[in-house]
Amino acid sequence: MKKNGKLLIVDDNKSVLSSLKLFLKHHFELLDTCSNPNQIPGLVTKDKYDVVLLDMNFSAGVNSGNEGLYWLREILKLDTSLVVILFTAYGDVNLAVNAMKEGATDFILKPWDNKKLLATLQSGVELHRTRVQVEKLEQQKNYLQKDLNQKFVNIIGESKAIKEVLNTVKKVAATEANILILGENGTGKELIAREIYQLSSRKKNIFLGVDLGALSDNLFESELFGHVKGSFTDAKEDRIGRFQAANKGTIFLDEIGNLSMPMQAKLLSVLQNRVVTPIGSNNQDEIDVRLICATNANIQKLISTDSFREDLLYRINTITIELPPLRERGSDVLIIGEHFLKQFAQKYGKKLPVIHSEAKEKLVAYSWPGNIRELRHCMERAIILADSDVLQANDFHLEQKDSQVSFGSKPISLEEGERVIIENSLKRNRGNISQVAKELNIGRQTLYRKIEKYNILH
Repeated sequence: MKKNGKLLIVDDNKSVLSSLKLFLKHHFELLDTCSNPNQIPGLVTKDKYDVVLLDMNFSAGVNSGNEGLYWLREILKLDTSLVVILFTAYGDVNLAVNAMKEGATDFILKPWDNKKLLATLQSGVELHRTRVQVEKLEQQKNYLQKDLNQKFVNIIGESKAIKEVLNTVKKVAATEANILILGENGTGKELIAREIYQLSSRKKNIFLGVDLGALSDNLFESELFGHVKGSFTDAKEDRIGRFQAANKGTIFLDEIGNLSMPMQAKLLSVLQNRVVTPIGSNNQDEIDVRLICATNANIQKLISTDSFREDLLYRINTITIELPPLRERGSDVLIIGEHFLKQFAQKYGKKLPVIHSEAKEKLVAYSWPGNIRELRHCMERAIILADSDVLQANDFHLEQKDSQVSFGSKPISLEEGERVIIENSLKRNRGNISQVAKELNIGRQTLYRKIEKYNILH
């Protein structure tokens, strides 16, 4: 007989507890008993029960049922999905019905019938697991809705460099191999990850992207692995992590080179064991995900400076795909640029302009340090400021290839100086946020806020 379900029985009568345990221990995978209701919070917090069988009265001579109602409320405060079944004498039926209005699932009369008792408890187990599954699906839907609200386009380009990348993508997509995508900021690493997903056998399941560079160490475990209610100050409810939400699907970990060493160790453990443990829980959740990672960092350099674990690299890079920077994609600059022009002309209700031949030469010759992200910004600005149907070379405001943002001799504000310092540091560190934050001696979150404040391309 297969044991199924986790049960907690709370009753002040130890003879009742002994009888119930003797009968029910063969039917449930976990069966705990408790004669002191004050132990309920500790027990419910420690173990994830499916059902609590709760007596209505505990103090000698007291038959009001108020004690049972009190502990019913306390249990549901700890876990709203928990199934609470009340244990009551004949005279307490009306009280039990009222208790059901407050959240109890069912009640069992004393003396009980073993067959009915077992059926009620087993139904409670199924009900609880259905509730948990519904909650997980709801949270997964929320993650998916956020992803669907983001707009992504197909990969555009005819250059030899991008065709080689797409050829590799087609080969690896059908496999379950872990993929590491390397490339400068703005080269389209997430688009490649989504293309792999769309061509894979998991395309009917969820694709979930996580920007690891935007997560502090304090949020890392909660976001990726989930938490249970009360496990820390802001844990108001149980929450699944990104790995559980992406189960059976694909998870994309962007900027993995920004992870601290302690967080790398936790991620490595999850990838090795294929299980995650939510914060504050003793239960492990098995995961089945396709893993795709990306970074703009020089991973080998990070390994040589003991900033990245070599064993983690072996876990994430069964196949490595290197994306070419935009400056190495030749006329793709014009193909992608014209795509953005059309997009922004529609957005701003303007007639689609053409690009003058001299302007085309200027665009192709430019080094595009911000890659496709910079090109997009450039085309949007050109559409907004355009005065004619033909975009001339001077309609595209581009930095010189070898220019270095500097203070110069003219007076500037403190904010302008801060922007210049951040831009220079980003260039020196090739957009690696962790390295820039370390160089400027500020936190990553602070750096992200300043980048957004000054609208800095990175």
